[in-house]
Amino acid sequence: MISLFDLSLKLNGFPIEKAKAELNEIVSLSEKEYVEFLQNKKEEIVRYHLNNNAFYQELVQNRNDLKWEELPILNKQNLQKPLEERLSKGYSLKDVYLNKTSGSSGTPFIFAKDKYAHALTWASNIMRFGWFKIDFNHSYQARFYGIPMDFVGYQKERFKDFLSRRFRFPVFDLSDAVLEKFLQKFKTKKFDYINGYTSSIVLFAKYLEQNNLILKEICPSLKACFVTSEMLFESDKKLLEKQFGIPIINEYGASELDLIAFENPKGEWQINAETLFVEILDENNQVLPYGKEGRIVITSLFNKANPFIRYDIGDIGILDEKSTLQKPILKKLVGRTNDVALLPSGKKSPGLTFYYVTKSIIEDDGNVKEFIIKQTKLDTFEIEYVSMTALNSEQIQKIEQAIALYLEPNLHFTFTRKMVLERTNRGKLKQFKSSL
Repeated sequence: MISLFDLSLKLNGFPIEKAKAELNEIVSLSEKEYVEFLQNKKEEIVRYHLNNNAFYQELVQNRNDLKWEELPILNKQNLQKPLEERLSKGYSLKDVYLNKTSGSSGTPFIFAKDKYAHALTWASNIMRFGWFKIDFNHSYQARFYGIPMDFVGYQKERFKDFLSRRFRFPVFDLSDAVLEKFLQKFKTKKFDYINGYTSSIVLFAKYLEQNNLILKEICPSLKACFVTSEMLFESDKKLLEKQFGIPIINEYGASELDLIAFENPKGEWQINAETLFVEILDENNQVLPYGKEGRIVITSLFNKANPFIRYDIGDIGILDEKSTLQKPILKKLVGRTNDVALLPSGKKSPGLTFYYVTKSIIEDDGNVKEFIIKQTKLDTFEIEYVSMTALNSEQIQKIEQAIALYLEPNLHFTFTRKMVLERTNRGKLKQFKSSL
């Protein structure tokens, strides 16, 4: 059978064979060789952008005597200027891979990758999915994602799906009637794996639970489910494993970089150390030791078109104590830096703490399908939720008590029941938002 996926990459000018060969070389380096490889790659990419990228030269104030630790931290605000001003010499908008970040951090921007760097991204994806016997050329994907709603964008995405052996389930409307239609597709199509946004896949699993169905029994060809783009809570992972009857693999990535971490068959969240270099920094930009929580800062080792050197992605995380340079393990992804709740006492708390506490109470009877929390004032929060029946005063009181216990007392809540929750234009559900 023709390898349509590899072929479509090649036709678009992405040298996938070369990228796969280099990736194999990197993976087979000894620990000592890897340390040398990483050092060389870091020096090489900095030197390249200092010589060829006016935007980066300006950022480092034209100094080329800086040690790695002294290099500036790049953030999303730095990158919000026209792409032409950020492209390296010798690259034009026609000969790079172009895309836009999802804007889930509130600061979207357009970025470029040179074609070889993008081919390496795909080689890395192919290798990691291969750990679970998934092959992009032959395996059939059930894709839970958004889709452009304009005619041309919609048709283009559907054609890309066809080439990539994917069937797309758009996630903008996830009412029971729509989920029932999804289920019918699993009865008639031989899917090998599921891939998509955590929140919509969890919602589908709740629908199966409600109807006492196990997906693997309905669609026996299924091998694995990969969730991405949103937090996967332990309780949700258990639900997915139970209702799908297949392994659930957690991935963490960023469109402007690559897959950042991918759960390996041992259940560790293994960082992609082949194409990226990941550091954890404190608020003074000092590198933290393994085991300490801080800002996730990432360097793209191969992207020559656009510098992503010591780039603060806006997430908070911890690298495991057992990490090595060659095999860093992400112990925990705490959440996004901008999703922080400021409380009247002056305390700062990750917005996901609210979400987590509320979730532990709200879901024990399966009535509430989804909810989001919005902070409107220092002491005021709105909880919007989708459910079969409205929350009663006893349940509301329980939530308020738990939040008072975990966070602080005297906070005010309003609860609004909705038919559907608003998602971003990509179809993601933003669990916590602060308008402060």
